[in-house]
Amino acid sequence: MDPAKQVEEALNKMSIAYQIVHHPVAHTTEEADHFIEGIEGVHTKTMFLTNKKKTACYLLVMDDGKRLDFHEFEELTGAKRPKMGHDDLLFEKLGLEPGIVSIFGLLNNQDHDVKVYFDKAILSEPRMSFHPNINTSTIFVGSDDVLQFVKNLGYDYQILELEE
Repeated sequence: MDPAKQVEEALNKMSIAYQIVHHPVAHTTEEADHFIEGIEGVHTKTMFLTNKKKTACYLLVMDDGKRLDFHEFEELTGAKRPKMGHDDLLFEKLGLEPGIVSIFGLLNNQDHDVKVYFDKAILSEPRMSFHPNINTSTIFVGSDDVLQFVKNLGYDYQILELEE
């Protein structure tokens, strides 16, 4: 099934409203931002992280204009020496390729073993934007609905207060 259709079907099944914008391929958040300029919603980036021994995986959703301090993430979460997850591990856990990581990758996490984190700063925004598991569209979903989506899939999440 088309990855975006899978996301849309999941959202429809959960009665979660969304707006989808189709656009040319966007390899980076900066490219995607160009295509969705002027549409209300925080532009997010979702980072797939792992610990040094690759025994734990994490998804962190934050504003795409913010840089992650890995030491701060380690202090806040207890993750041992966090780093970007390798492409093979990303595909194994979320069925995604680099450049299209989003919260919707959880639909593919058969083992339910990815820990989910949100930066508190984005939760006050009315909507968030993500790739719907492909990089030729951007989907906007209400912030509360994003949290409900994660819960509906059976995941807990934690809210982190990341420094600017």
